[in-house]
Amino acid sequence: MEPMLCPSCKTNRTRFHFIEQHPKAVKLNPQTGEIEQEYTNESLEPFHLPYRGPSYRVQCGTCGLIEDAEMFIQHAKASQMR
Repeated sequence: MEPMLCPSCKTNRTRFHFIEQHPKAVKLNPQTGEIEQEYTNESLEPFHLPYRGPSYRVQCGTCGLIEDAEMFIQHAKASQMR
């Protein structure tokens, strides 16, 4: 883990929520929105790409901003250089 700083409120360095992401690949009915089929990474159809996003995101415990962890880490690094 690395130091973090919220890029929005610019004061919070200590209070964060780590939000784990558990993607589920599905095919929806276009008219009803109901799930027609669930996929595993091994059974995806040709036009259904596997999830490539982060395994977790971070929420600032002060202002509520939700971003990738790298955004908070880079903001902390930039503030140390000033």
